[in-house]
Amino acid sequence: MSTATSPSRIAIAVAGLFVGGMVGVAAQSLPDSENGRYTMSPVADGVVRLDTRTGAVSTCNNPGTGWACYAVPDERAALDAEIGRLQTEIDKTKTELEKLKAELASREATVNGKIEGTLPKSDSLRKPDSKVDEGERKFEIPLPSDRDMDRVMSFLERAWRRLIEMANRVQKDINGRI
Repeated sequence: MSTATSPSRIAIAVAGLFVGGMVGVAAQSLPDSENGRYTMSPVADGVVRLDTRTGAVSTCNNPGTGWACYAVPDERAALDAEIGRLQTEIDKTKTELEKLKAELASREATVNGKIEGTLPKSDSLRKPDSKVDEGERKFEIPLPSDRDMDRVMSFLERAWRRLIEMANRVQKDINGRI
């Protein structure tokens, strides 16, 4: 064979480089998107990335300085946290209520003697008379006494006289100026 490169030697060299390149590619770890961890979906200004292991969603875009991904706020996680907080509060309230009920049940009656006595007329807790049904209740409106009527009539008479006196003064003032 001659020292010049023969076509078979070139083919062997190319095959060797090809196989060597493949080994180098296989030695590199595959990006996460190639082994199924992330799912990408194109949107108007970039892509939406879903992490299939954690369920986290990110928006990725290239504003000119390089690609950047930002986590999308997870409203479901916030709602779950609020539900958990409220459930804890309800549990505390139930516990406190049970304690109060137990304390109330453990107390003895503090009122001794007859409690069905006559209540004052102004007391709203007074029981209605058993003789009168609910639909037949009658309300009594006290009428004014004669003395009260005399006072009202006296007041109205004085007010009327003052009104007449004012009208007379106004008429005299107007007649005097004309």
